[in-house]
Amino acid sequence: MTSGYVKTKDGVDIYYKDWGPKSAQPIMFHHGWPLSSDDWDAQMLFFLAHGNRVVAHDRRGHGRSSQVGTGHDMDHYAADAFAVAEHLDLKNAVHIGHSTGGGEVARYVAKFGEPAGRVAKAVLVSAVPPLMLKTANNPGGLPIEVFDGLRKALADNRAQFFVDLPAGPFYGFNRPDAKTLPGVVDNWWRQGMMGAANAHYDGIKAFSETDQTDDLKAISVPTLVLHGEDDQIVPIDNAGRLSVKLLKNGKLKTYPGYPHGMLTTHADVLNADLLAFVKE
Repeated sequence: MTSGYVKTKDGVDIYYKDWGPKSAQPIMFHHGWPLSSDDWDAQMLFFLAHGNRVVAHDRRGHGRSSQVGTGHDMDHYAADAFAVAEHLDLKNAVHIGHSTGGGEVARYVAKFGEPAGRVAKAVLVSAVPPLMLKTANNPGGLPIEVFDGLRKALADNRAQFFVDLPAGPFYGFNRPDAKTLPGVVDNWWRQGMMGAANAHYDGIKAFSETDQTDDLKAISVPTLVLHGEDDQIVPIDNAGRLSVKLLKNGKLKTYPGYPHGMLTTHADVLNADLLAFVKE
């Protein structure tokens, strides 16, 4: 098991973890906003136990990566992921992304991974593509006021906002009879507060206003789309159900009652489904 840093072409240090046998098929995980590679603990340990090589990195401005003032957009996110994949020489890799990380995977596979012949499969979990923002061409999206509200909450009191979001809609803990898991909320807060406020602020625009229709259309590798039907952060009707229609080789699996953070709250179910797809 190793960890380290790779320096991108624009001088940003990206932190990564690289566990497992180098000869095994690699699985690379792409985390959501505003978290870090630590959010994949349950999946990395699971796939490590099944003999895979598992890799995860902290997005620029997040976790242990450089807190820089520029490049907080999908193009740089994908290029940074490619820097890690090239540095570790990952081939025949399965790329799994959650939420904003799903957008990162879509841009990475379309622009870097497939052209370089490094991708075998992709998985988009509770992912933001094709477009979260409501526009004339995307009437089912969320109005800009929703994202302006996120920006205001972050700017006013990021520490409190990073308690309220995981304690509420992110994991569905605001639903009747839901049992809040304080350790999960605390860990979300810990990961978020490790990162830079400017990166998180700019990242809201990246995950909400980036139209990834063309990315999805360009992907030809087998792609699994997983989405909770009670996702209060990235509603399924404007995300997972639209994404699978744009993919050349995609399939959708939905989960009744599951929240946005289902990889944590229902890790046993999601891990089994991910493993089945990887082995197909």
